[in-house]
Amino acid sequence: MNIMGLEQYKGVYVFAQQVDNELSGIAFELLGKAKELAKDLDTDVTAVLIGNNVKGLVDELAAFGADKVIVVDDPELEVYRTEPYAHALSSVINEYKPEIVLVGATAIGRDLGPRVSARVATGLTADCTVLEIGDFPLVARPGQEQKHNQLLMTRPAFGGNTIATIACPDNRPQMATVRPGVMQAIDRIEGAKAEVIEYNPGFTPDNKYVEVLEVVKSVVDVVDIMDAKILVSGGRGVGSPENFQILKDLAEVLGGEVSCSRAVVDNGWLPRDLQVGQTGKTVRPQVYFAIGISGAIQHVAGMEESDIIIAINKDETAPIFEVADYGIVGDLNKIVPALTAALKAELN
Repeated sequence: MNIMGLEQYKGVYVFAQQVDNELSGIAFELLGKAKELAKDLDTDVTAVLIGNNVKGLVDELAAFGADKVIVVDDPELEVYRTEPYAHALSSVINEYKPEIVLVGATAIGRDLGPRVSARVATGLTADCTVLEIGDFPLVARPGQEQKHNQLLMTRPAFGGNTIATIACPDNRPQMATVRPGVMQAIDRIEGAKAEVIEYNPGFTPDNKYVEVLEVVKSVVDVVDIMDAKILVSGGRGVGSPENFQILKDLAEVLGGEVSCSRAVVDNGWLPRDLQVGQTGKTVRPQVYFAIGISGAIQHVAGMEESDIIIAINKDETAPIFEVADYGIVGDLNKIVPALTAALKAELN
């Protein structure tokens, strides 16, 4: 890419993921962050909506911050497939030249983002936890130009043991994927309208178009822990799947849900849908109980934004106490049932 041409690239674009003509929560979260970035750059926010018969979703995107919506609507885009979707998004980028493109780090986004970045010859920072506009290098260095108004993309590196801030100063767009639950949507703007741009680069199926023979939806009765206001989360220290009953009792009294650490999933005690952490889900409940969880940095990355964190652990040196607002050192088998009984008495 010609570096001289970078100033042609304008605007913050968001891939507005939809499945079965229903927008995914990540679309609204990314629009919230895009609005902040666009304000700093004095530009606007564009949602890229890809699918079949999806025009009805435009107003919803406008209500959550999109100034413009580019709609790529084609029968080939009915169900997510790598090739037509990558063709759609990379064609939009080549045509409209956005400065920044944000994609959710969902199953779809993790597949789509890298493909598109390769096609448009730019970099991609995956799994970002912080996005901001600033200078790069962060500190001016002699003999090196410090560029302003760069997208600074921050993510955990080396298994979460360090935090890296990455920029893409010489190529456009600057692309990042963001895991669900990290950014926050804005409050709905009633009656907001977006400028709609219909764009279709043309889709000619070739040998890279997989054929979807059947879509089988898994029916799970597991609640989405990302929506819970109160989470009672257990780790290896709970000891057994049977022992999770005492956490379920506490969650029931409080009207909350049970979640867990990776060790619990690896042991087969609870399903992966309930896992909090870097390889699980990022949650922001009002109250988070960390019970028998040591507090490895990978777990903390998924819950540190909780309003109140209450840790119960028999090891007083457990790292979880460093992020907890309240900590109890002791045997969870005694403390949790006592807490449940006290709350039951109080709330009845």
